[in-house]
Amino acid sequence: MKWTIIFPVLNERLRLESGVVRTVEHLASVGFEDYEIIIVDNGSEDETPQIVAGLCDRYARVRYERIPVRGVGAAFRRGVELSRGEVVGYMDIDLSTDIRHLGEAVRLFQERPELAYINGSRFARESCTRGRKWYRRITSQGLLILLKLFLGMKSTDAICGFTFLRRETALSLIEGCSLDNGWFYMIEFLLRAEKRGVEILDYPVEWQEDYNTTVKIFRTIVDYLVQIARLFREFYIRKNI
Repeated sequence: MKWTIIFPVLNERLRLESGVVRTVEHLASVGFEDYEIIIVDNGSEDETPQIVAGLCDRYARVRYERIPVRGVGAAFRRGVELSRGEVVGYMDIDLSTDIRHLGEAVRLFQERPELAYINGSRFARESCTRGRKWYRRITSQGLLILLKLFLGMKSTDAICGFTFLRRETALSLIEGCSLDNGWFYMIEFLLRAEKRGVEILDYPVEWQEDYNTTVKIFRTIVDYLVQIARLFREFYIRKNI
């Protein structure tokens, strides 16, 4: 079973090489070789393209794609379009989610043919989260409350940065999703999977906060509120999922 691992990146010169090398080495350590890594650059202005070029020369399984718009949503969609794996998904390049979970996810998909979707969760009971500052914990929990209250979300985390699913399921969900380019796209993606009854594993992870991030918290919160209102109108007023 071939896997496609997507790394959306934006100005990641400090973490890019380490993230890719650690991923390749981990997969080698668990004896898994049937995979590809697609690095989708959504507008980097630093040395990211040069670093990726070196990684592509070093590793035959690493591919690079640059897109003309910014946003994790846009990068994820493009990565899925380019993917050649039966299972496709994305991780944050900083590997905040412990890399050992990647090997565990490979095993789960191999052993459970009914499983369609793994959603990493920082807030499941068995999860272990380190380094999370109080204000980021409050914003994350506030988002979860809003998603559960207004959109009926069942999962315990909306956007951990560790998501893998069957490629045919991913393509089907993309067809039904909006064309939002930002982080909320991945939340909408999960919500639509839930609404369609996709078999989702809410997967507890060990997770380490990384504060060297390009995410703008206030701008992101405002965007999330707008997007939640949009989906509420669609799910419960227009009833067109």
